[in-house]
Amino acid sequence: MRHVVVISDAEPDDGAVAALEELGVATASEAMDRTGLLDRVIRPVYAGARIAGRAVTVLCQAGDNLMIHAAVEQCRPGDVLVVATMSPSTDGMFGDLLAAAVQARGVKGLVIDAGVRDIAELKEMDFPVWAREVSAMGTVKATAGSVNVPVVIAGAVVRPGDVVVADDDGVVIVPLECAKETAELARERSVMEAEKREMLKSGTPSLDVLNLRESLQRLGVQYVQGLVSTPDAAQL
Repeated sequence: MRHVVVISDAEPDDGAVAALEELGVATASEAMDRTGLLDRVIRPVYAGARIAGRAVTVLCQAGDNLMIHAAVEQCRPGDVLVVATMSPSTDGMFGDLLAAAVQARGVKGLVIDAGVRDIAELKEMDFPVWAREVSAMGTVKATAGSVNVPVVIAGAVVRPGDVVVADDDGVVIVPLECAKETAELARERSVMEAEKREMLKSGTPSLDVLNLRESLQRLGVQYVQGLVSTPDAAQL
């Protein structure tokens, strides 16, 4: 297997990244027909952060964070570090020292399919992380891997330059070539949801706001007066 550090200039549109960060994971995923989501095992290690940025990808040997160190100098302001491992790992491959190194280069946060540690320090540093596990188990720095190559993390393919959107709902990957279109569709969806939200707040039933009455009728749901003693009703 060839191990490389790719110097990548792949970069998404700044306006699209800013819009996706504002709109968040759920809206971005819906705008892509509910695709791009990482498996829910990747969760924020502390709540309240919302980021979006260019992916700098890292492929490491499990329990070895050498290539994360190699990736630091490939990072630019606004990037998000995305770390995958060659085999499953829950070791604490990233902590406050590496966070200080990448934060100094303007990195917004980390998504890692492994463990992290120094959570209190990361929160104090305001450096958000989405990870598979929290673990104090340390790692070695002895095995080659690669930087800025396509990786698979929690069921999603991430390529250098793709947009990583992460918040309390999880993480979604927006392909580089779809970033502008996805941002526009997400904006449209946000406007539509705002209109629906106002209707719901005014007391309009959600069945009418979402045009669901026809669905009930098509599925054979009937409105009746009083209680109905049927096996189906008894099971409710």
